[in-house]
Amino acid sequence: MGSIQNQSVGSNFGTFSVLMAEKCESYLLFHGETALGVGVRTFLYFLGLAYCFIGLSAITARFFRSMESVVKHSRRVVEIDPYTKAEVVRHEKVWNYTIADISLLAFGTSFPQISLATIDAIRNIGNLYAGGLGPGTLVGSAAFDLFPIHAVCVVVPKAGELKKIADLGVWLVELFWSFWAYIWLYIILEVWTPKVITLWEALLTVLQYGLLLTHAYAQDKRWPYFSLPMARTERPEEWVPEEVPSLKHENNGYDYSEIMQVSEDDRRNAVDIFSIHSPTGTANGLGRSVKVTPQFDLEISPAYQQMPDADEAAESSNQTCHMEKDLHVLTLWKQQFVDALVLEDPESRKLDNVFVRVARISWQLLLAPWRLLFAFVPPYHIAHGWIAFIGSLTFISGIAYIVTKITDLISCVTGINPYVIAFTALAAGTSWPDLVASKIAAERQITADSAIANITCSNSVNIYVGIGIPWLIDTVYNFFAYNEPLRIDNAAGLSFSLLVFFCTSIGCIVVLVFRRLTLGAELGGPKIWAWVTSVYFMLLWIIFVVLSSLRVSGII
Repeated sequence: MGSIQNQSVGSNFGTFSVLMAEKCESYLLFHGETALGVGVRTFLYFLGLAYCFIGLSAITARFFRSMESVVKHSRRVVEIDPYTKAEVVRHEKVWNYTIADISLLAFGTSFPQISLATIDAIRNIGNLYAGGLGPGTLVGSAAFDLFPIHAVCVVVPKAGELKKIADLGVWLVELFWSFWAYIWLYIILEVWTPKVITLWEALLTVLQYGLLLTHAYAQDKRWPYFSLPMARTERPEEWVPEEVPSLKHENNGYDYSEIMQVSEDDRRNAVDIFSIHSPTGTANGLGRSVKVTPQFDLEISPAYQQMPDADEAAESSNQTCHMEKDLHVLTLWKQQFVDALVLEDPESRKLDNVFVRVARISWQLLLAPWRLLFAFVPPYHIAHGWIAFIGSLTFISGIAYIVTKITDLISCVTGINPYVIAFTALAAGTSWPDLVASKIAAERQITADSAIANITCSNSVNIYVGIGIPWLIDTVYNFFAYNEPLRIDNAAGLSFSLLVFFCTSIGCIVVLVFRRLTLGAELGGPKIWAWVTSVYFMLLWIIFVVLSSLRVSGII
């Protein structure tokens, strides 16, 4: 890709007029792009940006599945009964619900914004002024998380169904750290050291993420002196309940089918070694849940039947088990590539409407390159989902890198302030995983804890990690190279956006509290009131975007 020239994000970018923009000599793939007209280049780059966001949506469900597998991991605990002295075996979850929400869910779904900001900071190393894409995207993403995602989640439950936060104490802790994150950002931008970020300010910003984790865990465990004395209702046993089994083969472009089609006779002899949804079963020494079909009947050859050595028989059995596991994983991995190339599933073929079928095939064709690329992510059944989790984040980082390049080009070609692009297009596009994850949690969980925790915790992660780490990278370099702090160009515009966000977020929280007091739940309820709440949240987001864009552009 062609190198993109660093540009100042000062007030000289305050014009929106494409006609006034000077000719941009930077390009994405070919130098011939510079010969195209401004309107054509702008259209093509926005088209490329939209296609990258489609890629993010295509990897999101894959990422959520891997994260679900990680959280479902349990370990085998052996205890001695004090009365009978007999061994009691039980299985307990490795991950705490609250820590999983804050770390895996919030951090993972915020990874596109974090990657984009980090890439922007690395490209900016050696420059005394911080880049504008990272902070602008993360503040805009916070507004998108709080308003549009709440707007979606509140209407997701079925008509009349109510889903409330089970642990209000943990939510209040998360909400406090979310609000404090943006107050802290305003303090270091305008009060403590105006318009500059020092090494210690950046370091303190990152360390506060650890304080958030510790405080939330203390609240979850009800540590004395560190938690609020608030009762809670019990959360479900499973972090995400099982989906209702379906006999039809779905291929919607976001998930890969990982069900092997076998005959009834073969199914009788199948061992589902990698099942993570089994409510029962035993666990091996590694804590992996093992589900064995009751009708399983292992056929042993005569040669093995005559072996008198029990150790050799056990070793042979282990080898057979490992071979079956390897074969199962390879079959699943192969199925991912097969599914990526399927443009029409059996459900679509039954449709009588030709236009709908053509539309579905066209959409699958558009997704095919992304699906084929993401098929290289290993099945989430391996290593409790960790490999698929890390692989998904790696692909997200790659897409974020391309997004930063295209965004630079859009700003260069049109002359639009980078902060405006960050508040709108980048914030909405990179927050898509947040939207999908919260929507899935609101649909499948019986409480609203994870759906809302993902929103509030993602906002905290955006500041403490998404802005803290990039600023830490730049401030460390500037400290040792120049003995200078990191300067923030257009800090006044960013601070104004923080104030607008703070005021509108109060309006959002007040409505959630009002719903809890009147309806008894934050999400769902009568459809008419759910939609009224949704529209209200969207209006708050529009107010934030309009006022922030006008301010950073120098219009107000």
